[in-house]
Amino acid sequence: MHINSELIKKLRLKSGIGIMECKKALLLANGDIQKAIFILKKNGNIKAENKIKNIALRGIISTSINNGYSCILELNCETDFVEKHIDFIKFSKEILLIAYNQQIKDLLNLRKIFEEQRIMLVSKFSENIIIRRFQAFFSNKITSYVHRNRIGVLVESNFKNKDNIKKIAMHIAANNPDYLSRNDIPSEVIKKEKKIQLEIALSSGKPLSIAKKIVDGRMEKFFKKICLLEQQCVFNIEKKIKDFIFENNGKIFNFIRFELGEEF
Repeated sequence: MHINSELIKKLRLKSGIGIMECKKALLLANGDIQKAIFILKKNGNIKAENKIKNIALRGIISTSINNGYSCILELNCETDFVEKHIDFIKFSKEILLIAYNQQIKDLLNLRKIFEEQRIMLVSKFSENIIIRRFQAFFSNKITSYVHRNRIGVLVESNFKNKDNIKKIAMHIAANNPDYLSRNDIPSEVIKKEKKIQLEIALSSGKPLSIAKKIVDGRMEKFFKKICLLEQQCVFNIEKKIKDFIFENNGKIFNFIRFELGEEF
């Protein structure tokens, strides 16, 4: 059967798949576009299964804030070619738009909605594509910051000065705190760190009473490293974040930070 270029063009526009794959699908479908799309989807499923174990740590971090709904997304691929491709970027934007329109709360639901499109992109690019992480906030007090599509931050606060909260969002991107304050650290995390530091101090031959004092000092350094409020401002190293917040009559309620490819 002869497959003309117009038919191939129509299928390409609908599927985003390459010319040769579209032609093969149309030949198998005897020129029926709907059947050809089904064949491409089936082939895409096979490719997706074959690619699922491939490491995909490239991609983009993106955020969206709209009418009290905010979200942050990590979309992964395998190569820098794909992460810069217009169709991959469009896919990310569409995910954020649908997430807002449907007020999506969880990652599993999001993946379910976009599984067909993800499979079609896997088929198009012949590499693994993953909707890796997603988190949504329902608040009118969110500020976002994205650094080169590699690090994304959402901060919930009562700051009226946008420049000041932007500084804090940029600080979070740069310093990667794990918790807002020491009160937010799980007790088991603190106990584990104390145990490690005590063993280190005792192994150096220090008496228990001295070792405990050393541990107290090291725990303060530990809190400064992982708690946002305890950290020195990257934009003014003479102040802690908590001092900057107090001086500007502000309050941070929550934050989330995604970095491309990081373990979590």
